[in-house]
Amino acid sequence: MSACASAPLAGIRVIEVGVMLAGPYATMMLADLGAEVIKIEPPGGEISRQVGDSYFASLNRGKRSLCLDLASANGKARLAELVADSHALLVNMKPSVIRRLGLTYDALKEFNPEIVCVAMTGFGLDGGDDPAFDYVIQAATGVAAMTGDPDGPPTLPGYSSADNSTGLTAALGLLAMIVSGRGGQVDVSLRDVMLSQLNYRASAYLNDGAEPRRHPNGAHSYYVPAQLFPTADGYLALFITHDGFWRSFAGEAGISGFETMAERAARRDEVLHVVTATLATDSAASWEKRLKPLGIPVAAVRTLPEALSETPEALVTAGDFRLVGSSIRIAGYQPDYRPPPAFDEYAGGQAQARSQSSS
Repeated sequence: MSACASAPLAGIRVIEVGVMLAGPYATMMLADLGAEVIKIEPPGGEISRQVGDSYFASLNRGKRSLCLDLASANGKARLAELVADSHALLVNMKPSVIRRLGLTYDALKEFNPEIVCVAMTGFGLDGGDDPAFDYVIQAATGVAAMTGDPDGPPTLPGYSSADNSTGLTAALGLLAMIVSGRGGQVDVSLRDVMLSQLNYRASAYLNDGAEPRRHPNGAHSYYVPAQLFPTADGYLALFITHDGFWRSFAGEAGISGFETMAERAARRDEVLHVVTATLATDSAASWEKRLKPLGIPVAAVRTLPEALSETPEALVTAGDFRLVGSSIRIAGYQPDYRPPPAFDEYAGGQAQARSQSSS
């Protein structure tokens, strides 16, 4: 059986009017699962092409590119043709631009009542046009304020967590509506996604009045010990959630006492002092080798090059590009990792097909 024949989303067509990361990431995941994704690009190309070829490839493999000026009559007419024969349209732009270009369900339902329209914005379709890049959203939702050491500045992670999370959420909403069998508008905002992902942090404040506190080395609020620890060589992530993990760790490390989760939480400083001193006697790599066979959640801190070199099964080739493949593994299905599209290549393919059919 070919990869295409067994693709979970074979036969699904999605139109993307995507910019930079969040929107293109959402539709690339759908393309990896077999959906036909037509990427609408403005004259001159989508802006992420200017960032670099590898950047563009990491978010747009497996798609087709079609250049349309959506502000023109011809562009609107061509978009209407595509909508009539598609399952969904996904766009990430400012709300005013989405409405001005007619990329909402209300504007497109006359061409296809079953079309699913997904709008990805900073603060919602009715939330205004304030710029909403990833770092801005992390600052606005409390994520930056709760990240970092207690005496240090607010901290941002080393990757675009808000954009990627919103892409995942938008893809889920799009598929949920397709499964429902009805068309409609899906509204996904970066702000709402990040607030949603603060789940237990937000609940603790809303129900118990407990404001988030930073702990050194990224320590968890509830579990002890669960954080990064310096070792004789490198840093170690250790995550002890229950008493069974603690018993196994304490036995290997030669630590006594602190038998229950409640006791470890109440005596946090004492526990961390003992564990820190113990882990300093060996390297992070050695501790990982010693603790992993015991089933303890542990990992030496690695660089990205080190992590990629240790997981060749996660890497794929798409044309001339080496990329990280889909994180969704489906039995019996292997994605067809095609290269990112050349600019406006879909238009040429359509013209060629029409010419051949008329000859």
